[in-house]
Amino acid sequence: MSMFGRGSAAPSGNVNPERIEMAIQELDMVTDIFNRIVSTCHAKCISTRYAEGDLTKGESVCIDRCVAKFFEANKKVGERLQNVGANAGGGGGGAGSGGVLGF
Repeated sequence: MSMFGRGSAAPSGNVNPERIEMAIQELDMVTDIFNRIVSTCHAKCISTRYAEGDLTKGESVCIDRCVAKFFEANKKVGERLQNVGANAGGGGGGAGSGGVLGF
């Protein structure tokens, strides 16, 4: 069965509104993270004076490292939140495991 309630398990064509809402929330979260990565890494790595049409090697390397650090920080925060939740009796695991994007 697909995420939107279509597939062999739901031949009547019914769409599960709860799954649609979850998909919309996940898309909003991924879009927000993407926009924050673009904004942060662009401000940090790319000069405001555009001398060339393409990225320079230095800009490209900087962006690669910036994005990697962003995901690593996101992963560590997700793991820390899981540990806090598990210690508070939340049990840990479940959805969102490993960070916002599931890494």
